[in-house]
Amino acid sequence: MSKPSLSGAELERIYRSLRLIRRVEEEVARIYPSDKIKSPVHLSIGQEAIATGVCDALDDGDIVSGTYRGHAAYLAKGGDLQGMFAELYGKQDGCSGGKGGSMHMVDMPRGVLGNSAVVGSTVPIAMGYAFAQKRQRTGQVVAAFFGDGATEEGVFWESVNFSVLHRLPILFVCENNGLAIHTPLEKRWATPDLLSKVEAFGLRADRVPDGDVFAIREKTAAAVETMRTGDAGPALIECRTYRWKEHVGPGEDYDAGYRTPDDKRPWVENDQVARVGAMLDASIRDRADNEIEDRIADAIAFAESSPFPGAEDLFSHVYAS
Repeated sequence: MSKPSLSGAELERIYRSLRLIRRVEEEVARIYPSDKIKSPVHLSIGQEAIATGVCDALDDGDIVSGTYRGHAAYLAKGGDLQGMFAELYGKQDGCSGGKGGSMHMVDMPRGVLGNSAVVGSTVPIAMGYAFAQKRQRTGQVVAAFFGDGATEEGVFWESVNFSVLHRLPILFVCENNGLAIHTPLEKRWATPDLLSKVEAFGLRADRVPDGDVFAIREKTAAAVETMRTGDAGPALIECRTYRWKEHVGPGEDYDAGYRTPDDKRPWVENDQVARVGAMLDASIRDRADNEIEDRIADAIAFAESSPFPGAEDLFSHVYAS
């Protein structure tokens, strides 16, 4: 585990991001059995450090794209919390108008390009956005989040090749929890070394093996700085992690037989939310916790009171006008 050389304000900012993601997802898990949430949910509990570490090293004008397990990236980049809960509820004021649900979060004013339910599908979209930014010379960087399963899609490798060929300002972020739904890595990959495979394309690659939020932040900052100041081109960070909950839904799934509670134990002991929180003065941490709880309560109340989309919205955003 790295030892951060950060200011108190930076530590608090990182803690607030981690804690917000954790508490939002815990509330989603609590509400989900009531049927108020109108779509399946894929929770990032246990994986918060990746989104927080990456997004804390980005500028406000930078862009992220996520996966169907995308609440963390949405929140870490500053996505609107009221819009998120309203979207989960299928309400008109949701970030996708109540039509997308959990797997289709988007907030372009805050740099969230959008998520998709289709594995790997946001990677080429993020790559295309990075291509546009380079042509327009905006100085913006794109971070594309994806799971280890997405690296088995052909479009991932096409995107890597094109990005290296054109020296695009894109950071590929592999959230490697070792599972494609219920199938472990060793049953899917002939070699477990993702880095050597992408390096064969000329892609700069690095790994954080233990979910250390500060190491993720540091490696992200170094990678994107070279994209802004020169023509270094794309990079990839593989972040090993572990999802605490089942693949989809709020429960646990150890009875399915593909993993055991022993697999989870070291990751709980290394929980980055608790680790960073312990670095703060108790009064600062308590204030942050209380403010986060207030924000979440306000967002849930907003979602509860927001109307459902009207019949007139049935065909909006379906056909080009």
